[in-house]
Amino acid sequence: MLAVDSVTLSVAPGEVFGFLGPNGAGKSTTIRLLLGLLRPTAGHAEVFGTPAADVRRAHRHLAYVPGDVALWPSLTGAEILELLARVGPGVDLDYRAELVDRFALDLDKPGKAYSTGNRQKVALVAAFATRAPLLVLDEPTSGLDPLMEQVFRRCVTEARQRGQTVFLSSHQLTEVEAVCDRVAILRAGRLVEIDSIAGLRRLRRSWVEVSFDGTQPSLVDVAGVAGVHRLDGNRLRFTLTGPPGPALQVLADAGVTAVAMREPTLEEIFLDYYGETSR
Repeated sequence: MLAVDSVTLSVAPGEVFGFLGPNGAGKSTTIRLLLGLLRPTAGHAEVFGTPAADVRRAHRHLAYVPGDVALWPSLTGAEILELLARVGPGVDLDYRAELVDRFALDLDKPGKAYSTGNRQKVALVAAFATRAPLLVLDEPTSGLDPLMEQVFRRCVTEARQRGQTVFLSSHQLTEVEAVCDRVAILRAGRLVEIDSIAGLRRLRRSWVEVSFDGTQPSLVDVAGVAGVHRLDGNRLRFTLTGPPGPALQVLADAGVTAVAMREPTLEEIFLDYYGETSR
């Protein structure tokens, strides 16, 4: 069984590149290949022209944040940041101090006392403070609260402004939309699409469920409406893209008693986009 198969992509210097896919799609495996932690049975990966398998040289160009950070349990946060600075490709100390404040990170605690979110903060501060040309971020906001996610997004934007390349693996569509220039979509180990964020947004659609009295509303040929499905009783479900006005007008004229809308999860988008159903 292949973990990833025929994945061919190139990320430009200074680009924020999103690597999308549901859990188990092969994102982390691809990143391990990029980091030289796994060796491909065929093909190769390069980091700024250096073979990824040449770990010593390739890692001079990058900083990495995994989705589940492990820290030295007896070292304090400050000591961990100093250690990482000594082995990394150079650190902006003033910017690091600013990041510590932004992420509200207590550096006096030992690693074993940090929560999952605070372990992520230590790794993010260490990575963003480096001047590594490439930042490899694998589900980096795991455990962060929404406020810290906003801080993370600002840091990615600042990294781009400094000319750093960011390779961001995530299953959070909103996170990727907020910061990335282009995205690649991985599904079952295969690369199925590379597109700009504008192109990705065409995959966005809302699920709509309506309850009605009497005759079922006719949504045939209504702009943006697809996948109309009648549920138990007097209820309909369909997907909606684009402006909701035409659909809402039909529903308003049809005695609809309730309307509920929600955005799909990323996995639902993928399943819908590739002609599958989760039901």
